[in-house]
Amino acid sequence: MAGRTLSTVSKILLYQILIMILMAAGFAAAVGKMAALSAALGGAAAFFPNLFFAYRIKKATGQEARKIVVSFYTGEVGKLLLTAAIFVLIFQIPDIELLPLLVGYLTALSVFWFALLMR
Repeated sequence: MAGRTLSTVSKILLYQILIMILMAAGFAAAVGKMAALSAALGGAAAFFPNLFFAYRIKKATGQEARKIVVSFYTGEVGKLLLTAAIFVLIFQIPDIELLPLLVGYLTALSVFWFALLMR
């Protein structure tokens, strides 16, 4: 793949994975395994819905405007429902730690804010 550059969306998704790994490693070193798992799951609750949304939008590329808008809205609704479902599943895990979970989630989401600032 020489000469091929990553799209902005791909870069954001990769940065989210990097943030998830760094947060999990930081919580593992500072607090312990359960905090690391909680942080990783929080990051996953942000990452997978964004991956779904990116897939929906990518699928609509090159289509007429109406289909792109429909894909955008269905992708966003799916993203919100997927986020809620992931959190429901996460809260079924015994001894999940709320603070690392939320820190992992918010830091993964913050990648978007930093991406906007970098542009």
